[in-house]
Parts: sequence; structure tokens; C-alpha cells
Amino acid sequence: MRISWNWLRSLLDTDTLSPQQAADILTSTGLEVESCEPLEPVPGMLAGVVVGAVRTCEKHPDADRLHICMVDLGQGDPVQIVCGAPNVAAGQKVLVATVGTTLHPAGGEPFAIKKSKIRGAESHGMICAADELGLGTDHDGILVLDPAAVPGTPAAQQLNLRGDHVLEIGLTPNRSDALGHWGVARDLVAALNHRTGSTHKVLLPAVDGFKQDDEARAIAVEVQDAPAAPRYAGLTLTQVKVAPSPEWLQERLRSIGLKPLNNVVDVTNFVQHELGQPLHAFDADKLAGGKIIVRKARAGETLVTLDDKERKLDPEDLLIADAEKGACLAGVYGGAHSGVTEATTAIFLESACFDAVTIRRTARRHGLNTDASFRFERGVDPEITVYALKRAALLLQEVAGAKVSSAITDIGAPRPWAEVDLHFATVDRLCGMPIAPDDVAKILQALDCKIAARDAQKLRVQVPPYRVDVLREADLVEEVLRIHGLDRVPIPARLMVPPVLHEAVTAEAFGANLSKHLAGRGFREVMTPSLVNGARAAQLDPAVEGTLVRLKNPLSAELDVMRPTLLFGMLQAAVHNAARQQPDLRLFECGRRYAVDAKGQVHESSRTALLITGQEGRESWRAAVRGSELADVKAETELLLERLGLAEGSSWVPAEHALLGSAVEARLGKHSVAVLGEVKAEVRKAFGLGQRAWYAELDDEALLALVRGQRTTFREVPKFPAVRRDLSLLLDRAVTYADLERIARQAERKLLREVGLFDVYEGDKLPAGKKSYALRFILQDPQKTLTDEQVDKAMGRIRQALEKEAGAELRG
Repeated sequence: MRISWNWLRSLLDTDTLSPQQAADILTSTGLEVESCEPLEPVPGMLAGVVVGAVRTCEKHPDADRLHICMVDLGQGDPVQIVCGAPNVAAGQKVLVATVGTTLHPAGGEPFAIKKSKIRGAESHGMICAADELGLGTDHDGILVLDPAAVPGTPAAQQLNLRGDHVLEIGLTPNRSDALGHWGVARDLVAALNHRTGSTHKVLLPAVDGFKQDDEARAIAVEVQDAPAAPRYAGLTLTQVKVAPSPEWLQERLRSIGLKPLNNVVDVTNFVQHELGQPLHAFDADKLAGGKIIVRKARAGETLVTLDDKERKLDPEDLLIADAEKGACLAGVYGGAHSGVTEATTAIFLESACFDAVTIRRTARRHGLNTDASFRFERGVDPEITVYALKRAALLLQEVAGAKVSSAITDIGAPRPWAEVDLHFATVDRLCGMPIAPDDVAKILQALDCKIAARDAQKLRVQVPPYRVDVLREADLVEEVLRIHGLDRVPIPARLMVPPVLHEAVTAEAFGANLSKHLAGRGFREVMTPSLVNGARAAQLDPAVEGTLVRLKNPLSAELDVMRPTLLFGMLQAAVHNAARQQPDLRLFECGRRYAVDAKGQVHESSRTALLITGQEGRESWRAAVRGSELADVKAETELLLERLGLAEGSSWVPAEHALLGSAVEARLGKHSVAVLGEVKAEVRKAFGLGQRAWYAELDDEALLALVRGQRTTFREVPKFPAVRRDLSLLLDRAVTYADLERIARQAERKLLREVGLFDVYEGDKLPAGKKSYALRFILQDPQKTLTDEQVDKAMGRIRQALEKEAGAELRG
């Protein structure tokens, strides 16, 4: 949220604070100021440019179009300046850029003014045109000032240029009370007074001058849905002259990034950003029957909104209607038919407090996110509804010549103030430091809370209704501490942290170990959105159509379901990086996927996903670079299982997968713990990834259960040497390495420690349908050194089993 420092300062009774000091105080109160940047109407604010008086003006002896001027700059002797403007003349008051000044011309590059010689005549500055100062595009001649201008006056002062600072506040969703300059000023003054002992006040604009001018026009108001509109106020103004706003009002809006439109709309925007109360202006002449009805939309009803889109309304949408049809989506967006135009002469001005849930659902349903809905969704102050209306009416009288032609209609009442008991001992305990009871009371009162009762142990605090997030004693403690200053809590000299014994592996520790292992293996962690495109998900995998978890009110049609797999987000991350010259990627993500069962129950499951694409390894003169392949993601998955102590007993079996080709599944007993394969070409194409990619997804919950079921054991480092034997086998192409490893381990359970595949050959030198695998076998006895006879017997059992069960033939 953008806050103008000049605007904020107009609500304070002090001018001793700098913008940065205010930013630091606000940040320490929990209103984090993410940036504090200067805002200048003219770059550089014309520093070094002053008013000059042209005392003499003579033609240059060596140039017909140049003049030699003696200019009084308000200090010392006049200086000589060579000027080429056709309209320069003695007696003028002009703007002079002195030597050393940097100018920022309109549409050009900045340049510095230097002492120079022009056709032999010295020039000590520059008499400027409007475009040279960045004040416009006029270059017909120099800018001539009012004769009353005083030489030496800074140009910014002469032209009444005012700089500003913009504070960008990262507002948390619970702080709806700070969605206007008034709320920010309240926090700033409360903290300033508490920390310095000062007695500053927030200067709210007075509305005592509000009065009804006549009874020329009245709009009847009927609220049919009180729960959705607990308070609704309005009045009618006539003799309105719609025109551009005065400069001060436009300047205020531009400072926070809003584009001025006309005086009526600008006033509603101004009050909204000043007080945090949204307003809406209707053209009163376009309200059929002279009536406003606050009701829910009817079935099949439509409304053309200000963006000229016809929207089909939902019966749960709250509508501001006239006697015949809808005029506005309440709290969200205005209707085109009833909007203010240049021809408008009478308006009905609305100020309301709408139900936050109703507005949020309507905004999401129609894909709208407006300044008004942003505030109503979080909760506005029901007690300033009428005050904001009076403030806007007085401004419209000032800037649009309006007359108040009806009494204020005010339907509903403010919400009651919540009461919460706050114990002083709780304040000290949660803050980690003692805060005097009087200070606690003063802080809360500075935040508009009321002290209903007090004794030695506690306060009974009444919380204003606009603080919808303050409901518990702990919430009040937080309010006290943030105004006292989170950065003022002392750090003890010693921190005592007792050791904590965990009986079982926690999900958090398990996830952290997985992440550390993968990061150590060269993977980069990504975090992708949990929302994906439902139509694309169903198109790529029709089987998930009935299991997708759909949002009732999605922000976008592109993000309307919870992800059924982490693959989609990983592919988007790969595309993003590949488009920025980073095609060689090893990515991982720890996250959740979602599905709904036949009974409508939503299930979440934790997954760890790996994606490898591009080249493996870095380019080097020592080794050739190769493309990534399925074996890479399989090897990483096996290493991960080994790191978890689950490698033994794992097996790989072919699997069917809608999104992956050559898919295989890792199984541990009856548990499926991972699936991996190559991302199918049509899936890559749907996301715009042009290169091959390999993907694995591990079931964290199944792995965690297996890890918890393990016992930590110790294995002594072998004292006796291992023996390696190799076999070269001719096999049918349908036989997998996993089959061979399983058969070998079953044939030799006592001595076989490791099986590995180190060469594969498939070519025309082999019989049709055949392939050649070269396997290594590591044998070892922990009790003694193996003899050749023992090794030969063990290898004989393995060879016989492979020949019998896999149809293997021993080669050479």
C-alpha cells in the first residue's frame, strides 16, 4: 500500500519527523515500510536553478541569433550569459541554471551546465526554456516569469513545486484499520507519544461545517438484506459541476499511484485513501423511481459494469439496485448505466459497511479485485460511515459547487465494542519484559480502545469494532508490544535452551533431511503454486477429472483447481529458467498434492518431486558433456532411498502413468514409494518446454512411515576383503535389470553384497530381440577371507539362477 508522506503529515500536528524516521517507527510497530522513495514532480526538483533578472541584453557581435545578457542572480555582481532565445529582453525575470547544475530536459538525457565560451563570449549559466527544465515541451523561447519574482529565489519555490516521499507498506491481511492515511497516522502518533513522552494528536478533518442546503432532491433507501449490509448511509447532492479536479487533489491521488478522472470520482477515491472508507457516487437522474434498494441479485439477473462487461449475477451477490434494475455490485464495482459522466448534475453518494464474506465471494466469483472490495473484504469501520459521507460532501461542495439536497439516510447501527480482560502479568510474561500498567492503558487508549474497568491485576478493555483481528487477551498484548516497540525487547545475556529428545522422526525433520540431501546433490529447490489450470490437467490426464479439487470462487480461470501433481509447477519453473538461458536444470520441490474421493472428501498428501532436464555436468576440457537421461533421475532416487536406509529390499517394476513415458515404480514390500519416468512430449508441449525432461515423485508419507519403523543399527566396518566377479549376459529385451538383481540376491543371500550394471549393448551384432548386459557382483564374508572355491560356488548358483529364471546366456 502506498502512503504519501505529505498527505500523512497533513494529519499530524508535528513537522519534526523526517520520512525515514516515520518509516522506521512504523516498521517497528508492525506496519513494515518496504521502501521510502522520493517523489519529485520534476526530476532533481530544479536544484541549482534560480530566478534571475536580465539587466542588459545586447546582440552578440559575431552571431546574429545570439544575445549577451547581464543577469542579476540575487547575490554579488550580475553574471554574463549568452542566450539564443528570440524572446529574451532586458527587464525580464527568468529562470537561470547556474554553473554546476544538472538539468533533466523533457524527452532528453540529463546534462550539466558548465562555464563556457560561445563565439568568443564567456557564458556563466543558462537562461532556460520550459522543456529544458522538464516543465513541458514548449521550446519557442525562454520561460518569462512574473515581474514580481525576486532574483535568487530557488526555482522550486518560485514555481511552487513540492516534493514528496512515498512509503510502500507491506500490509498484513489483518490490518484493515491501516488501509488509509488516517489509520497509519494513528499508529505513528501512538508510538511517537509512547516512546518520546510527547502529546501529539491525529488531526482529523473537521466536518462541523456540514449542513443540508435544501430539500430539492431525496432518494429513498431500502435495505432488504441487513446481514449483508449492516450499515448503509447516503445523501443526495445537486448542482454538481463535473470537471477536472483542482491541482491539490490531483497531486494527492497521483502521489499514491492513482490517475485523476474527474472531481466527483476523485473525491470518492481521496476519502477512501484518507479514511479507509470506500464511497460510491451514482448519477441520481439515472436511478429509476428515485430509489435505492440494497438486495441480493435475482436468478438470471445481469449487470453491465463500468468496464462495459455484462456479468451474469449469482443469487448470493449483493446488489445496489434502483426500482427497476441493478445499479452496482455492492462494495465491488459500479454499474455502467448509473455511473457519473460529464453530463451528471445530481448524485447519490453512498457510504456503507458491507459484510466481508459476502463481498469477498462476489469479488472472487466475478474475478474482480478493486480498491473498494480490498477494504470491504477485510472489514471497514462501521462507526465512520456517516463521518466519511460528510467529509466527501464538504469536498464536493468545494471542488464541484455541489449542494446538499437531502438529509443523510443512515440505516443500521455500528457493531458493539468487544470486551476483553487484559492481565498485567500476562503482558509482562508474553512480552518478555515488564511494561508499566499506566503505559499499557495509555497505549491502548491511543489505539482508540476504551478502559471499561481497572484494578491492580487487570484492565477490562473495549475494542473498537474496526479492529476485527483483536479478539483475545494475546491480541491486546501484541497491540501493546508493537507500539512499545518490538525492537525494544531486551536480549538476555544468556539464552538457556533445554535439550529436547524426539522419540520418533518428525515430518519436519524428515523433510529437512530430504532437502539437505538433494541440495548436496546439486538440486535447486523451487516452490510453485498449489493452484493449477483444471482444464489442462484434465486434458493431459483424463483419469483425474473426477478427483480434482476445484475452487468455488477462483481468482482466475487459469488457477481454478488444487494441483493433482507437482509436475505441472515443476515444468513451469523449468520453462521460466530455460527462457532465461538456464536450460540445464536439476530441480526439486517438497509440497502437497490434492485429490477428492468418491464421497467428496478432500485428501492431501506430501510429495517430494525431482526434475532433471538439459545437460548433465558442466562443460570442461577434461570430460565431454552428455544429455540427461532416465538413468539419472533413477540413480538420484536410489541414492535418496539409500540415504534413508531403505535401499535394501527395494525393487523397481514397470508402471503405467498418464504423464510419464517409460515409467517405473519403486516398491518396498507392499508400499509404492516413488514413480519416475520421462515427461511425455505432449505434456512438455502443453507447458512450452522444448527439451526432454525426467521426473520422479516420491511419497513422503509412505517413506516417513517406513523410516519410523526402522531400528537404528550398527554395522562394523569389514575386516576382510571383498571379491568382484563380472558376468556378460545375453538376454531377451523384455528382461529388466531389476529382474536380474532380484534373482541374483535370492540365489546368493549370504555372501552377495552388491550388484551393478556397468555396460549395455543393443546392436545389429546380436540376434533379433536380444541385448547384452555386463553385471558386476561384489561378494564378501564378514568373518573370514573368501577362498576361490567359495566364490566360484556362489557365482555358480547366481549364474544357474539367471539362466533358469531369466533365460540368460553367458557370453565369452
